[in-house]
Amino acid sequence: MELQFPSHFLWGSTTAAYQVEGNNFNSDFWAEEHAEGSPYKDKSGDTIDHYRLYREDIALMAELGLKTYRFSIEWSRIEPEPGQYSRSAIEHYRDVLETCYKHGITPGSRSVC
Repeated sequence: MELQFPSHFLWGSTTAAYQVEGNNFNSDFWAEEHAEGSPYKDKSGDTIDHYRLYREDIALMAELGLKTYRFSIEWSRIEPEPGQYSRSAIEHYRDVLETCYKHGITPGSRSVC
């Protein structure tokens, strides 16, 4: 028996900012990972550097025929210090959205506090 998905089924991708963006120095998790005596053997470091390579990554998603992309927004990038917001981080995530639209991908997001 052949498995078929409904014609309206949307294939997509999902990522978690901390796992794919890399170099998130403002995150409490980053500090905990890199603290002396940390129980974490594997440090996140650059990860796959999606923060810098998102345009290429989203283009690849489109080439694969994906129609949706759900990603998280790393709040410690948006608000690196209490009450101080990073315009460049906000512009970055706006460009992620625009890049999705450019490639015909419907974005969805959630923030991570």
